Amino acid sequence: MRVYCVGVCLFLKHLCRTGRKRRCGWLDLVVAQYGHLLNNYSSLNMTKLDVLDDLEEIRVGVSYSINGQTLPYGAMPSTLEELALVQVQYETLPGWQTSIAKCKTWEDLPENAQKYVEFVEKIVGVPVSWIGVGPARDAMVAKGFKTL
Repeated sequence: MRVYCVGVCLFLKHLCRTGRKRRCGWLDLVVAQYGHLLNNYSSLNMTKLDVLDDLEEIRVGVSYSINGQTLPYGAMPSTLEELALVQVQYETLPGWQTSIAKCKTWEDLPENAQKYVEFVEKIVGVPVSWIGVGPARDAMVAKGFKTL
């Protein structure tokens, strides 16, 4: 099921263990950049990567433009009126179309999942240290702590 809200594609996925729905949308890297500018992140934790398992393609919001002008890295509209005018520029990455639930290490992740994580690191400018691969609390892959 797909629901469209403010130009961001949202989708729902049922958990096998609990039956409750998990909701997530296309990743907005402009918001992550803005958060990094404000907070100077040393690393990111990427959760719910497994929700993307079945997708052929994954869109990622990489920049905003208003009236044809691309906003600089991490810039956010300063008013609600400007926010209403935002057009999100997306890049489309290939999905991995396989379950990552049993992955225990970075190397266990499919190549396209690794490329997705590396793309996020490159665009935001912050390394990803932990990756959620399932609904359980311990379903995390440690990528490691490093600097870019």
